[in-house]
Amino acid sequence: MATAHDLADMPTGTLLQISPRIGRVLAPNPSHFTYTGTQTYLVGTADLAVIDPGPQDEDHLAALVAAIGDRPVRAILCTHTHRDHSPAARPLSLRTGAPVIGCAPLMLEDDGPRADAAFDPSYDPDRILADGEQVAGVDWTLEAVTTPGHTSNHLCFALLQENALFTGDHVMGWSTSVISPPDGDMADYMRSMQRLLDRDDAVYYPAHGAPVPNPRRLVRGMMGHRKQREGQIIRFLERNGVSEIPAMVAEMYKGVDPRLHPAAGRSVLAHLIDLDGRGVAAVTEDGRWRLR
Repeated sequence: MATAHDLADMPTGTLLQISPRIGRVLAPNPSHFTYTGTQTYLVGTADLAVIDPGPQDEDHLAALVAAIGDRPVRAILCTHTHRDHSPAARPLSLRTGAPVIGCAPLMLEDDGPRADAAFDPSYDPDRILADGEQVAGVDWTLEAVTTPGHTSNHLCFALLQENALFTGDHVMGWSTSVISPPDGDMADYMRSMQRLLDRDDAVYYPAHGAPVPNPRRLVRGMMGHRKQREGQIIRFLERNGVSEIPAMVAEMYKGVDPRLHPAAGRSVLAHLIDLDGRGVAAVTEDGRWRLR
């Protein structure tokens, strides 16, 4: 089977078998928020589920159809509806006859600079999965695990036969997830992370980056990172009083490419909204922030 190094170097459009039941096809959409590209997973042997079919790209669709071959597809599953994950769902459905199943549709115009893909307006599922609902094939069973935070409609999918979890963008194998208000919610994200920490999955398969063989350690580290950022914000407001987000970003993200500062500001805003909800911080009438 493939190693993490193989996954990083594997070319797009090629079926890579990474476990007895799991194959992966990498979409040709590398970027600063998709890493090497969106990873579409094919689950099953005699029949298949396709997880996160990816962007609307004819080369990627052709690669998926080739990888599927003559095997029936029982379900096309989407973790969430950013444009690097779900637009290929309906075109693939038309080519395979499989229903589009998974997260709920969501259309929202973000009010700030994006650090990830915009929402997919074409997503129209045939069935929406609630938490704990399952989809099954000959040798696979996928169970929905609700994980709002990165987006309010985000789902992970647990492959029961391999004790594996497909984590979409909730936990990635190369970076922390973008939490960008108004739909991205830091409180929801932390609750969802705690939910994963309470599980016993043996491996994560993220939509971007290598598999995660020790997932609980990574989840603890990511939660700790968010708490450190929260602490930085509180200490900044203690020292400086009423402040604006750009001033916080300039101090907290020293050494980071200034072109990334607007996106970092979205993360700071998500933390501040969470702190406001917990009665720790408050926004002033002129849009600045202070401790309560």
